[in-house]
Amino acid sequence: MGSVWNETAKLRAFPALDRDLHVDVLIIGGGMAGVLTAYRLEQAGVDYALCEAETLGGGTTKNTTAKITSQHGLIYEKLIRAFGEQKAKLYYRANEEAIEAYRTLCQTIDCDFEQKDNWIYTLDDAEKIESELSALQKLGISAKREDTLPLPFDIAGAIRFSNQAQFHPLRFLSGISEGLRAFAHTRVRELKKRKGGIVAVTSGGTVCANRVIVATHFPFLNKHGAYFVKQYQHRSYVIALEHAQHVDGMYLDDDEKGLSFRAYRDLLLIGGGSHRTGKPGGGYQELKRFAERQYPDATVRYAWAAQDCMTLDSVPYIGRYSAGTDGLYVATGFNKWGMTGSMVAAGLLCDLMTGTKNPYEELFSPSRTVLRPALFSNAFEAVLGLITPTVPRCPHLGCALHWNAEEHSWDCPCHGSRFSADGALIDNPATGDLKAVRK
Repeated sequence: MGSVWNETAKLRAFPALDRDLHVDVLIIGGGMAGVLTAYRLEQAGVDYALCEAETLGGGTTKNTTAKITSQHGLIYEKLIRAFGEQKAKLYYRANEEAIEAYRTLCQTIDCDFEQKDNWIYTLDDAEKIESELSALQKLGISAKREDTLPLPFDIAGAIRFSNQAQFHPLRFLSGISEGLRAFAHTRVRELKKRKGGIVAVTSGGTVCANRVIVATHFPFLNKHGAYFVKQYQHRSYVIALEHAQHVDGMYLDDDEKGLSFRAYRDLLLIGGGSHRTGKPGGGYQELKRFAERQYPDATVRYAWAAQDCMTLDSVPYIGRYSAGTDGLYVATGFNKWGMTGSMVAAGLLCDLMTGTKNPYEELFSPSRTVLRPALFSNAFEAVLGLITPTVPRCPHLGCALHWNAEEHSWDCPCHGSRFSADGALIDNPATGDLKAVRK
């Protein structure tokens, strides 16, 4: 089974690169972030090209739950503690502006855009709700507490954000990508620094660019930015049920292992079963058991898995790839909120390309401090993967791979690369297949 989005939309076809190019800006990666950035550069009159290794929208974007919201869990109390009230307000404003940008663009794109409310709930910790409400009040953010939800279980409390949205991501991507200078099936194999710019060696020719934006989900350049320490990858699962309860709105448990709900037409989408990539977790079976208990007459119509880059402080990395790299930029680490994150990234990166002052540059800077509690657990997992004496090993940085019996893949617990049973690359940051596989 594939995602409901992939099965109900036709991805727009783009040619493969078959010649050498010279552009001002090269975008690497044709997911939502890369395509929106290309769209913004097109509107700004910037000379650009986008190269995607497979098909535009055929990677992480097709596996989203497609919620467009500024309520990213119970995050604002955490943001105040980590960054202070001013930057927490900026985070909210950036994401609200992203929602409004989608609202405007979707007026002319047939993508099932719907304005919906969003709820974050907790099953057993009402104090978290009160703490978040207090933080929201400090920031002047309108929100409402609720103690019951139209879900098949009791909760300890929930917070509602109004005027959020949901849509069909691939239909939107198909509409927004029309007319863009994009090349599919064009894998960037190497970047070389040359006088006056950067040369990208691709499967179909070279692209000489003054500046390069890496929007490849997990950044593939290891010698700059230390992204292999600053983030990790997390897998979660979704099933789409026919003949189940209809829910009006979007719902998410704040617990990392909790459940997510939204409707798409006559389908109920339930997400959960999450775990760090390469580690055990509930997977599809957890969701199916829940559905069998709560919706015994329902049928699973679609099932798919998502993989998300998680940062140390729950804020994406958008901007200069590192403090020491001129002309190289990145958008990554959307922490499961890739729809608003992609729109924020597109606006910020476009401003950086055109020399326009952007109020969010410092907040999302990839060069901000890494001294966060999550750094040590992330580093521990990386070291553990490196010293585990098993094969096969990930070609990215040499960590031991774990066999994922449910999805029949080799998964890396260090940085999230995944490979098929026969060694073919599925998910980056690795850039090539396994040379030898022994299950």
